[in-house]
Amino acid sequence: MSATPTTFFLIQGRRLETRMIPGARAGAPAIVMLHEGLGSISLWRDFPEKIAAATGCTVLAYSRHGYGQSDVLDAPRRVEYMHREALDVLPELLDVMRINRPVLVGHSDGASIALIHAAAHSDPRTGVRGVAAMAPHVFVEDVSVKSIAEAKAAFETTDLPQKLARHHADSAKTFYGWNDIWLHADFRAWNIEACLSSIRCPLMALQGIDDEYGSMAQLEAIAAQAGGPVELVKLAACKHSPHRDQPEATLAAITRFIASLG
Repeated sequence: MSATPTTFFLIQGRRLETRMIPGARAGAPAIVMLHEGLGSISLWRDFPEKIAAATGCTVLAYSRHGYGQSDVLDAPRRVEYMHREALDVLPELLDVMRINRPVLVGHSDGASIALIHAAAHSDPRTGVRGVAAMAPHVFVEDVSVKSIAEAKAAFETTDLPQKLARHHADSAKTFYGWNDIWLHADFRAWNIEACLSSIRCPLMALQGIDDEYGSMAQLEAIAAQAGGPVELVKLAACKHSPHRDQPEATLAAITRFIASLG
């Protein structure tokens, strides 16, 4: 399955890398994919194309500022960086791309951004149609901090910088932009549980049972506090990346979820 070409758009003063995969189903909702804390368009590999083929939906994937071939990060990230993405960047991008009532598919940081955006755009007539959140974070856990500290050691002692350089314009700025804020003392208080009750659209949360970056407490918090219908998918033999660790099961779950939205 060949990848569609990337296009760049100026959003919030930053040049962002985007990829749009056309859908075959007339009237189907557009899917917007939001990558993880070290992700990018290229790190999704062919998963966006597979979702487009399975659902018939047009799929938009983009690399956030500081990731992929988008503009390189030029300042440290702040505690509220996911809120700024969800409330400022994503709405402008959707407007420029003329996407209304999207389905958001997010992974890790991207899943958290999807939840924040859905909470702020909850009108059933004009807001988000549905959210598929893979390995979402709604608060910071000790296991997350431990694994992120281990990732820092790996970046500084292994060939991880070279591996990330295949996917990012400046792998060091990308890595430390994510790693530094998650390990900052102020970030321990980051918590988006207060916004969950405002999410009215259908929500599916997927997580690997062996996720090294978060426990099932994340999914339980979402199920207990979300303002709309919630489906939980807990995947065995799966760590932090369901679309890589259990690609068939993840694709099937997302396809079924999107079909259920009508």
